[in-house]
Amino acid sequence: MTSFRKRTIRDVDPSGKKVFVRVDFNVPLENGKVADDTRIRAALPTIKSLTERGAAVALCSHLGRPKGVDPGHSLAPVAARLGELLGKKIALLSDCIGPQVQAAIGRLRRGDVVLLENVRFHPEEEKNDPAFAKELAKGFDLYVNDAFGAAHRAHASTAAIATILPAYAGLLMEKELTALGSILSEPKRPFVAIIGGAKVSSKIDVLRSLIPKVDTLAVGGGMANTFLLATGRKVGLSLVEEDRAGEAARIIEQVEGDRKRILLPVDVLAAPSVDEEGAQRAVTYDVDDVPDGMAIVDIGPRTVAQYRDAIREARTVFWNGPVGVFEIDAFANGTRQIAQFMANNPGATTVVGGGESVQAVTEAGLADRMSHVSTGGGASLEFLEGKTLPGVEAIPDA
Repeated sequence: MTSFRKRTIRDVDPSGKKVFVRVDFNVPLENGKVADDTRIRAALPTIKSLTERGAAVALCSHLGRPKGVDPGHSLAPVAARLGELLGKKIALLSDCIGPQVQAAIGRLRRGDVVLLENVRFHPEEEKNDPAFAKELAKGFDLYVNDAFGAAHRAHASTAAIATILPAYAGLLMEKELTALGSILSEPKRPFVAIIGGAKVSSKIDVLRSLIPKVDTLAVGGGMANTFLLATGRKVGLSLVEEDRAGEAARIIEQVEGDRKRILLPVDVLAAPSVDEEGAQRAVTYDVDDVPDGMAIVDIGPRTVAQYRDAIREARTVFWNGPVGVFEIDAFANGTRQIAQFMANNPGATTVVGGGESVQAVTEAGLADRMSHVSTGGGASLEFLEGKTLPGVEAIPDA
């Protein structure tokens, strides 16, 4: 494992202190309840470590992209689920700043946990406003950032506040950066990266940064259609970025020039439409034979077998992004198979990098069979691209 340079909550005695903890509770909601509590569970070790050592904790998070105060984006369902996980009622404060909030913080005792209301109800949050950060910091002794999923944002609660209060990384932040750092700095080989998702444009930088590090790069999902187009294949009605075909061709050249292996689909599942009706008429085709009136919706069985063999031989596997239209059950087979293949290779370091890939391993009940399941989609990709994460940079080195 790569060493972690930032100071963490292990480096401070929080006893008797009031601690502002930035968490990432930006979770999906359904019918007023938390639909996936992965990110909430991931923050529990930090919350418990602080409270068990005598701290009073106020948790701060965003939820969605509200335009001002919006009851539909309240963290009330999160407070309810967090309370169930901690086995005690968690109060949701009416705001994240202001006299009432400060009074409530003043009343906190050792071991108490409260949740502040959605920090993005204030537009100053996303502007990294220093005056707003000062308001957030009032009444607190320490700042802890455990929100890896928001670490790529320079916001008031992830960056500016860390210049006001003594700042530390939480245990999840440490875990994320250690796991992702180790596959970049010292991967066990062979190292296979599987990159899927809809668009090449959003993953160009991560593909380029991974090429020198991996032994095999497997490309799937909608973005693979652009690669297929770049190799002269017809992709019918498939989602494709024609203006990115040149970049896809250059990536193929770079992989082959570095004597690495690139895996593109050799067969695909295609359907006349990307919906349940289309699912009834889906057919498997060789990549050279996709008809004009069909759209590629998943990888085919020969491609699945190719990915299986690569994962089976690997000692390190990084996966980000579904390889089919994952939200429709009939088009999710390839994505589910990748999750299963990774789970079936216990000797490998297996890292799942955020987003729908996490949903796939969680729904399949395989998350605990992975070495690391990242809570940060955009943050994990930016970290792998070698970009500076403002939320990490703001924490002093140990």
